[in-house]
Amino acid sequence: MAKDGKGTQTGGKPPQNEDTLSAYTIGDPGAFARNMVQVGIQSQQLLADFIRRQSTRAGSGEPLDPLNLTSAFTELLRGLIADPGAVMEAQFQLWRDYMNLWERTARRMMGGDVEPVVTPAAGDKRFRDKDWQENQIFDFIKQSYLLTANWMQETVAKVDDKLDPKEKRRIEFYTKQFADAIAPTNFVLTNPEVLRTTLQSNGENLVKGLNNLLEDLDRGGGQLSIRQSADAFKIGENIATAPGKVVFRNELIELLQFDPATEQVYKTPLLIFPPWINKYYILDLRPENSFIRWAAAQGYTVFVASWVNPDKKLAKKSFEDYMREGIFAGLDAVAAATGEKKVNVIGYCIGGTLLSATLAYMAAEHDDRVNSATFFAAQADFSEAGDLKIFVDEEQLEALKQQMDEAGGVLEGSKMATTFNMLRANDLIWSFVVQNYLLGKEPAPFDLLYWNSDTTRMPEETHLFYLREFYKNNCLSQGKLVLGNRKLDLSKVKVPVYLQSAKDDHIAPFRSIYKSTKLFGGPVRFIISGSGHIAGVINPPAAKKYQYWTNDAFGMTPDGKTGKPYPGKVEDWQSGAKETPGSWWPDWNTWLSNLSGPKVPARKPGDGKLKVLGDAPGTYVKVKAR
Repeated sequence: MAKDGKGTQTGGKPPQNEDTLSAYTIGDPGAFARNMVQVGIQSQQLLADFIRRQSTRAGSGEPLDPLNLTSAFTELLRGLIADPGAVMEAQFQLWRDYMNLWERTARRMMGGDVEPVVTPAAGDKRFRDKDWQENQIFDFIKQSYLLTANWMQETVAKVDDKLDPKEKRRIEFYTKQFADAIAPTNFVLTNPEVLRTTLQSNGENLVKGLNNLLEDLDRGGGQLSIRQSADAFKIGENIATAPGKVVFRNELIELLQFDPATEQVYKTPLLIFPPWINKYYILDLRPENSFIRWAAAQGYTVFVASWVNPDKKLAKKSFEDYMREGIFAGLDAVAAATGEKKVNVIGYCIGGTLLSATLAYMAAEHDDRVNSATFFAAQADFSEAGDLKIFVDEEQLEALKQQMDEAGGVLEGSKMATTFNMLRANDLIWSFVVQNYLLGKEPAPFDLLYWNSDTTRMPEETHLFYLREFYKNNCLSQGKLVLGNRKLDLSKVKVPVYLQSAKDDHIAPFRSIYKSTKLFGGPVRFIISGSGHIAGVINPPAAKKYQYWTNDAFGMTPDGKTGKPYPGKVEDWQSGAKETPGSWWPDWNTWLSNLSGPKVPARKPGDGKLKVLGDAPGTYVKVKAR
């Protein structure tokens, strides 16, 4: 069956032809039975391993409720008890919706044309298979699930307003996680594509899927490590291939200087600090989407800090160490390599947060080595920092500390990856559960997802400081953060600043980044790009994708002029913003080129006072974490 332009289900009686029936018929009963026996054996192994891991964990001292869900849902229960009228009303509404669904399904089965009671949200990719619409049974399952999932989330949202807003937000987040987990798409018998494949392949897909699951558990050391991309990439060979050299190394960074792509370069060099919670080559995936290659082609001398993948020996490295041994060491090394006292600097995500704090410290110390600062998806004010704040309360921080203590003072990269994947669970968890484990497919090679799964560890002291002082207490924006015995004040930072944000960023929301327009004391340019935390940043002009928004009535223009002060609300900025198709990189290039001085002969790695230590991408980026 099909839907008309208004979403009406049409087509009369359900088709019962041989093709429809054969799609849900076992191909070879004997082979199917043998495969089901194999599935049973593998499932017993999985169950035994699960019980063993749980018993081991119970005696390890690790917290049994690291996400502090017990207190969250205890508060929800109290709220529901306190407002029984709202609960009764919600239950009656759900019952009425179910009756409506039964009535419309019956009419459809009798050949009538009906509109669905509920449809998936725009962008929901789970129900793309044609049988979710055309097959009446699966359409009924789909609508029943959507009614229930929406009911759960709407009921939670209406709980008594006396609940703490942060607690209520956590409840809403985990309710959605639960609703996503119980979707019919995640089970063999209620997913038409999986059911068809199981019957037609005689269950071979489930055997392959369980093998994939066992391999992922083995690779994760007993923890599920979902493979999101085929292992078709090798760092330095077909990914992270921009030509350059390692010119400096300490315990925290390798500094990479990339080969020039032009005969002349801007006098002021460019130094990039990526996030240390991921590896730097997000900026150099392939030649066609490499920001590093593109920046070199615009005439910049490009340096990038490649952060170490820390082990237990670095567990006590502090946030201040990352400032001194990361940013300060990088600035000193660039000066030695180029002879330039001034450097343009970029900070991406947490690397940008560190850069913000460092600039405030440098302002207090009258240190003027930074010429300009660009921030890719980086927050300084965390009052609207998105769903990651859900994971930061004192109970969860204490549980996290216990986990890191058990691991020798580091947070394993897999745990951080799981947290980020939960923010987009349907795309980054459940879609792979269906593809890898239920359909038994191998993931396709995808450079971005390969990078996403190439995780890094976190030193305990740095990570807890970051979560507590930024996410939980929001100290930097309030002028309360102290580094090196200096209280940090961002209003003292007078260097030109470029703030890039992204419309669909779920990690560093554009509303959060916009708040920085009111924090820095110098000229600021703020833009919003299309897409999210990664694609919103890594969007080369040649791709001709997405768009970006600017408003030259406020702040700093690309040619260095200054408009009116930024309004208090980002919506007021957006009301007069101009949309431009394509990449925002050229806008940034115009802005930075006007701040980078005259052209000079191109510099090659090793030309200055720093010796070449090896070829890019270096050694730190190749260290794997579990």
